[in-house]
Amino acid sequence: MSTHAVSNTRALTGRSLRHVLRSPDTIVTTVLTPIALLLLFVYVFGGAITTGSDEPYLSYMLPGILLITIASGVAYTAYRLFLDVQSGIFERFTSMPIARLSVLWAHVLTSLAANLISLAVVVGVALMMGFRTGASAAAWLAVAGVLVLFILTLTWIAVFAGLSAKTIDGASAFSYPLIFLPFVSSAFVPTGTMPGPVAWFAENQPVTAVVNTIRALLAQEPVGTGIWVALAWLLGILILSYLLGITKYRSKFR
Repeated sequence: MSTHAVSNTRALTGRSLRHVLRSPDTIVTTVLTPIALLLLFVYVFGGAITTGSDEPYLSYMLPGILLITIASGVAYTAYRLFLDVQSGIFERFTSMPIARLSVLWAHVLTSLAANLISLAVVVGVALMMGFRTGASAAAWLAVAGVLVLFILTLTWIAVFAGLSAKTIDGASAFSYPLIFLPFVSSAFVPTGTMPGPVAWFAENQPVTAVVNTIRALLAQEPVGTGIWVALAWLLGILILSYLLGITKYRSKFR
């Protein structure tokens, strides 16, 4: 990326971040659902769920809650992108001497920053509830890397959704399946407790691979080949969604 593109992206990212800071209720709303689920599953359902592990249920299900937090957050990326498209600001930007893709990257980086803040809030609540881990700094860095990759993957899906949506409701509705997906994975219960077809789906979808990887890293357990499966899923979906988003943007604003 050229110096010109970097400076354009920095300026436009500052614009997007200011919009987020002026409406902090978006971050509050983003974390409310995951925190409510965290409290519900730990204090209401947790005592009745058997995971086959010695670790506390809070530690078992926290990775799934983190992914739900991200899925909730990217809905606002699609929402903000749709508003920019409808307001005509994209046409104004494309008529100016700025790097064209800097407009999209500004939204992507804003999504990354907002979601990292939301994740920090949820982890903070989990710590107050008693979550503890002996994971090393390297393990935490690996967890952070997987989460950042997950954010970027879902954000580029949100970019395509925001550019393709016809209504404001449609711009954010794409996130509903993403929020639901962790419930049909190993996030809350072992996949072996599910009926055959459901278990097969749960064991062979990307969220399970990501959840298992994060869980193993935080529990100081071997990740085995699971981390490569998770990375393959995320990188494959990221590349596809990036190409779809860029293609849609270029066809929409020639």
